[in-house]
Amino acid sequence: MAEARVRLYLDHPLGAGQTVPLSRDQAHYLGTVMRLRPGDALAVFNGCDGEWRAMLCRGATLHVTAQTAPQRNPPDLWLLFAPIKKARTDFIVEKAAELGAARIMPILTERSQSRRIARDRLQAHAIEAAEQCGGTFVPPVDALRPLGDVLADWPPERQLMFCDEALADRSSALAGDLAAVGAGDVARQRGGACPWAILIGPEGGFTDAERARLAALAFAHPVRLGPRILRADTATVAALTLWQDRLGDWR
Repeated sequence: MAEARVRLYLDHPLGAGQTVPLSRDQAHYLGTVMRLRPGDALAVFNGCDGEWRAMLCRGATLHVTAQTAPQRNPPDLWLLFAPIKKARTDFIVEKAAELGAARIMPILTERSQSRRIARDRLQAHAIEAAEQCGGTFVPPVDALRPLGDVLADWPPERQLMFCDEALADRSSALAGDLAAVGAGDVARQRGGACPWAILIGPEGGFTDAERARLAALAFAHPVRLGPRILRADTATVAALTLWQDRLGDWR
């Protein structure tokens, strides 16, 4: 069997010897876009059972043969962000999936630019990112919720790193080290594996009322991502990268 050159996400249990039906879109993608033929090999995953080798069969089905990689899950890290323009929101979701966010949570703030999202489209972008980057985990994309509602339901054991220049200027910059705002101490006290979340605000910034609410939360840590003002999509990549380097699975 030829070496697999295509990876495909399947919403289906995977195991040796299984026959998995393909949707019309999946069959079109494999046969027309990728030009696979019956007997060709591909890699498949479902987000929880690792990666498997499969063979394309006639009748729009796959035959699963053997596991090629175990399941690899990211750290327990949520990304909360205020949606922006369509293409840049897509970018945020793609990069969050690539950089190891375990859950993607669009939120409404008082200055949010976009007050609706195409959740199915964003989930498809997360799946595509995992397919292209060799991942076996796909972060779920939540429905859009107001920030206040999310904070009201917040699990207190989950630490929150929120990016805000105004509050961080009065405490400390991230400067490549989460210990600067106490986050490193929290991680060390809890064995370095406590759950975390990153909050990226809207391009207009948080309002004074939102800042006051966040500042009053014991689990919230304001940070400044360097000396420059960053766009929301750039800030997302920077924050995820720094967190993964200091507290995540890049260490």
